[in-house]
Amino acid sequence: METNAILALIIFALTYVFIMSEKMHRAIAALLGGMILIVAGVLTQEKAISYIDWNTLGLLIGMMIVVGITRRSGVFQYLALWAVRIAKGEPIRILIALATVTAIVSAFLDNVTTVLLIVPITFSIADQLDVDPIPFLVCQILASNIGGTGTLIGDPPNIMIGSQAGLGFMDFIVNLMPVIAIIHIVIMAIFWFLYHKKMQVPEERKQAVCRVNPKDEISDYLLLKKSLAVLLLIMAAFVVHDALHLESATIALTGAVLLMLIAHEEPEDILLAVEWPSIFFFLGLFIVVGGLVETGLIGRLAQWTMNVTAGNFRLTGMFILWLSAVASAFVDNIPFVATMIPLIKDMGHLGNLSPAALHPLWWSLSLGACLGGNGTLIGASANVIVAGLAEKNGAKIKFLSFMKIAFPLMLVSVAISTVYLLFVYF
Repeated sequence: METNAILALIIFALTYVFIMSEKMHRAIAALLGGMILIVAGVLTQEKAISYIDWNTLGLLIGMMIVVGITRRSGVFQYLALWAVRIAKGEPIRILIALATVTAIVSAFLDNVTTVLLIVPITFSIADQLDVDPIPFLVCQILASNIGGTGTLIGDPPNIMIGSQAGLGFMDFIVNLMPVIAIIHIVIMAIFWFLYHKKMQVPEERKQAVCRVNPKDEISDYLLLKKSLAVLLLIMAAFVVHDALHLESATIALTGAVLLMLIAHEEPEDILLAVEWPSIFFFLGLFIVVGGLVETGLIGRLAQWTMNVTAGNFRLTGMFILWLSAVASAFVDNIPFVATMIPLIKDMGHLGNLSPAALHPLWWSLSLGACLGGNGTLIGASANVIVAGLAEKNGAKIKFLSFMKIAFPLMLVSVAISTVYLLFVYF
């Protein structure tokens, strides 16, 4: 292994050690790792910039601005109190209800936008009931990634797979939504078992919260109408983005600019709503992972996957599923999927397989990469965003504490996917 590859691997490992140990802020750790790669000559500045997924960053910034402005109308407090009333103040019911909404919306929006909308509601509810918000947030992270796996537009890896494999919106719904529904139900049942006895709230507090009129929380009806109109336009554009030939970042940033224009808000105030530490964390992480791609380490790992299976189609599918899941828990799934796509295509050419014959492998890759993101706090974009919002609200989600709950549940979801794939496709 050449020097640059060894150096890239060492820097990658040290970056993750610092992130996991929480001895250094994750944004600083990721940026430091990226800058060392450039200074050491593993990557040029131009190469490092090319590995940054600007579409993801643009999407995040745009939706953070939209949600930040929308929040000022009081709509999130309204939704929080409405949810409390529907659930009669029972925290565990609210946890399941919010997670289910998160999963459904994540399937038809993107999971990052969804958590940006749901998390403020969660904190408002936690404040009203005086309960720990962390179980709610962990459950929503898992639900967002589970729901996002079910459609073409729910998670970035699916967008990449659909584009390269010629798979449409309904292909993902028909082939993945059944197993995603089962996984969500199982995970919610586990959360109910784990937390329903721990979330006890005095009856007086439940009744006091339920007596509050949610409509009193709306502070600006005009801003609310403007914000909801822009949000609906953004959602509609996401659904038909292929026909519009527009990337999700373009749609989100256009919506953000439009809302800033019609809301007459000061840009300096609006930009404070952006989670800049999370944005710079992603920027640094893209560069660190780019070092692994540039030196061929991810490519070697993917190629080794193909060689180990010795051409056995069923074994290849299972290997892709589990390797993608475990790898995506620790390495951003976007560059990993980008590396796996051409290798699966080459495998099809070598085996004289038709595009339709490769579909089971695409579903294996999608389920592994998307569900694997639930394994750690840095496995998927939504995880990092929720962690950043939690920290901003004084409720820090610790890396290892999250992993103790999330990683076993991720393995459960992949095990269910294994049974589904073997039964239906292999």
